[in-house]
Amino acid sequence: MDELWRWTAADLAHAIRTRRISSSEAVTACIERAHQVNPTLNAIVELRADEALLAAREADRAVTRGDALGPLHGVPVTTKVNVDQAGCATTNGIVALKDAIAREDSPVVSNLRKAGAVIFGRTNTPAFSFRWFTDNDLHGRTLNPWSKAHTPGGSSGGASSAVASGMGPIAHGNDLAGSVRFPAYCTGIFGLRPSFGRVPAFLPSATQERPLSAQLMSVQGPLARTVADIRLALGAMAGADARDPWWVPAPLAGPAPARPIRVAMTVNAAGIDASPQIADTIRRAAGWLADAGYLVEQVEPPDMAEAAALWDTLAHGEALHFMATTIEELGDDRIRRAFAGMTRNTPRLDAEGHMRALARRTTLIRNWAGFLERYPLVLGPVCAEPPFPWGLDVDSFEGMDRVLRAQGTQFMVPLLGLPAISAPAGFVDGLPVGVQLIGARFREDLVMNAAEVIEARHPATTPIDPTFGA
Repeated sequence: MDELWRWTAADLAHAIRTRRISSSEAVTACIERAHQVNPTLNAIVELRADEALLAAREADRAVTRGDALGPLHGVPVTTKVNVDQAGCATTNGIVALKDAIAREDSPVVSNLRKAGAVIFGRTNTPAFSFRWFTDNDLHGRTLNPWSKAHTPGGSSGGASSAVASGMGPIAHGNDLAGSVRFPAYCTGIFGLRPSFGRVPAFLPSATQERPLSAQLMSVQGPLARTVADIRLALGAMAGADARDPWWVPAPLAGPAPARPIRVAMTVNAAGIDASPQIADTIRRAAGWLADAGYLVEQVEPPDMAEAAALWDTLAHGEALHFMATTIEELGDDRIRRAFAGMTRNTPRLDAEGHMRALARRTTLIRNWAGFLERYPLVLGPVCAEPPFPWGLDVDSFEGMDRVLRAQGTQFMVPLLGLPAISAPAGFVDGLPVGVQLIGARFREDLVMNAAEVIEARHPATTPIDPTFGA
């Protein structure tokens, strides 16, 4: 029998439910795997081993009693240090918040617990969760298990590194600008950004509400090594919570679309062409979908570059008002440099200009809704380039400009409120790369179905051991 840390969450859940294995065995295996590889990767910055083993033993007693069991009953998972988890510090990678102990769980953490998951660790994020490189003065740098010279992504880089290296089958992340999809892309796993309103979000420890752009565009979502585990995790995370007024009780599966399902394929990264290697990866994935009966056409979706630019106008524009002073006072040197670089070309709008930008967002959402009626899926780049070398965003303004240009297709999706999955689909120079599948709002089912086709043609290459020493 393979080591339990290699198992999928779906297999672990079934084996625990049927008493083939115990939750204690599964959780112990992941903790031991973390002891083995985390000193090299620094993905989990708070290992809650004793607490998790107590929870696992209680999960095993529930099985023995014949209690009703949730879909993730007894399965080990991780959460990110930027959401509240009772008894843990919500550090968000900031030294000044190292003792900011949460008193209650955020909705996504609460929903994971309700589903029976055993939370055994907290994963790293860049300071303020505001870079595509996971590094901070409090917890240090998280490495990509494929290459210590390249980013594991951000801001959910700790989550992606942990899953890719086998520390846990499912990790929680969140995504305002690609923070689930890009880390999954960099480490060869799946990352789902759910629709806006699908998974409830709230930070009980916050002293004020988030900026409106974050309220409308930031979502919580899962990272995993298989689509089946993504599907399982989404169902667990998506439960109702009255603390999020934006949550929508939408079904997890919609009506069957007309067949064949039409897919718009593009190598346009919201204004620039993807690199030749990434374009080849997209075209290869398009062929796999066509082989499976999808009708794939090279068609440009509407307003891609404008949507990416409007994301910058709104998200970075509001961050300049809500976060600039705090980043200057509490941030580390890297986040101060990164923030200056990423916002230096952001339009400085007055109140009227900002309101007009928000109004224009509605037009773009409407245009995409009409397009997705004709093409229920869009296949394109996650990023225009392979995973970035470390420090590209802070070495120079030119480096940050390169990062921003490459990430346009990640920015436009949050602006539009749509679901999207990053699916591994190949390698470039030994580094994993993938493709992005975008669907209509609340049609994660169609996105995941198509991702399973890609998964069948590009079987999992994780979990892996780090390819370098400590």
